[in-house]
Amino acid sequence: MTIDVSNGKPFGEYAAMDAIASGDKFLASKADGTGTKSATADLLKAFVIGDISGLTTDDKTDIVTAINEIVTNISTAKKQIEALNEILKNYSGAGVHNGIYRGKYLGSSVTSDQWAAIKAGTFDDLYIGDYWTISGVNWRIAAFNYYLHTGDTECTVNHVTIVPDTALYNAQMNTSNVVTGAYVGSAMYTSNLASAKSTINSAFGSGHILNHRNLFANAVTNGYETGIAWYDSTVELMTEQNLYGGEIFTDRIQGTNWAAHHTVDKSQYPLFAMDPTKINIRADYWLRNVASSTIFALCYAGGDAGGDYASGSFGVRPAFSIYQS
Repeated sequence: MTIDVSNGKPFGEYAAMDAIASGDKFLASKADGTGTKSATADLLKAFVIGDISGLTTDDKTDIVTAINEIVTNISTAKKQIEALNEILKNYSGAGVHNGIYRGKYLGSSVTSDQWAAIKAGTFDDLYIGDYWTISGVNWRIAAFNYYLHTGDTECTVNHVTIVPDTALYNAQMNTSNVVTGAYVGSAMYTSNLASAKSTINSAFGSGHILNHRNLFANAVTNGYETGIAWYDSTVELMTEQNLYGGEIFTDRIQGTNWAAHHTVDKSQYPLFAMDPTKINIRADYWLRNVASSTIFALCYAGGDAGGDYASGSFGVRPAFSIYQS
């Protein structure tokens, strides 16, 4: 593709103009010899509106050459991307898609093609970091098939795990500084996640939210988790492992007692492994691990791992998975 501007007609519709106007020093030097961005912008503005009386033949030639070079580069890059996408189609599935970060905007709802790719488990044109923006929230892909083949009743459904870019609201883990009953015994689990579940059901449809079996702590002794059981799970707070890749403030074995650290959520979501900036949202938000007899784990606004008193009101940033039946 080439652009003929010899007749001096406006061509502001070409995106290449913006690229040149933003600071092509070579063209700027033709304007006033200083190599400034503003000089380039002035030169091109006159040309775009059709007033080329002040341009020499060399100026015109230089501009056309620069534009054609940009167009060629864009065309080449597009072909390379298309070729890469064709190659990736031969390597579909959770494995390869969990290993590629893209961060592309996917639209304001999940399309029929996207649902089909999720159901098939190919996850075509879906990658880690991609996101939908629904009702002002960026819902970002954190993992593919993270829970597949887990549970006392096996999860056999292909799915995409999602984490919002921001906390949905603030809430307490408990009304007082206790951790009785661990995560399952908390006010967060029993009632304070209800608003998040409602928002998520509205965004994706309740019939698309994966209900799978998960292990949750349900008892605490001397400030550490000592009881676990299998529960139905849809929308939950993340674990320290999901976020950081390991336990940090969660209490470990004390004395001769065996701490109940059995969990399905034992590894880091690929989103946070490949882009740690997605951990840091400049707001405090809860994690579900018990840290002491009065404290649950927390990620602080500064990006540092920590914990805080259970009665504190901090961000609710849950994870959940979507699927197509």
